[in-house]
Amino acid sequence: MKIDYVNLLDFKTPVIFKDGTEVYEAFKKEYKVHKVGFFILAPSGAGITYFINSQKKKKWIDGDELWVATKAHPKFGWWLQGLNYIKEICRRCDIVTEEAKKQGLWIMGSSSDVLRPDAVVIPDWRTHKKYIKARQEGNYDGGVTMEHFEISKYHRNVLNGWVKKGVPKFKSVGDAANYLVNLVDKL
Repeated sequence: MKIDYVNLLDFKTPVIFKDGTEVYEAFKKEYKVHKVGFFILAPSGAGITYFINSQKKKKWIDGDELWVATKAHPKFGWWLQGLNYIKEICRRCDIVTEEAKKQGLWIMGSSSDVLRPDAVVIPDWRTHKKYIKARQEGNYDGGVTMEHFEISKYHRNVLNGWVKKGVPKFKSVGDAANYLVNLVDKL
């Protein structure tokens, strides 16, 4: 599914709920549907897009793609609008992610407020900064940049809160994905 950035909503556009069957069915045609849905939460710049683009079979969905398709994400730069606005957008994403999980889809992303993830990814800080720098200097597609490392640090602390609540923590997206794949095989 191609991300349509042109038709995203402006920051202050009021939103409504509507039937999302068409959007979820489109994702289910493109990505494998599983017995159980999963959500991996990772900070911006942790390697999600790289992992998604490297898949041989389309099993994992980049959350940004899902959240843009459902218009949960507004136009670019929403992550720079302050904590209250970020939390509002992340609550929208939580609703979409929860529904996608019910549909048997596997999602990876960095937008979540209160939805309990199935795993979190927190790369060591040196590696994380290197990934952010490489993305910014290479094929920048959005997300936190080197100028906004404090946003990454804040988000990493939020993710550590999930770890304290028992959510498994991994240093790489691939390790988290493998853990959940092995977990579903045991169900």
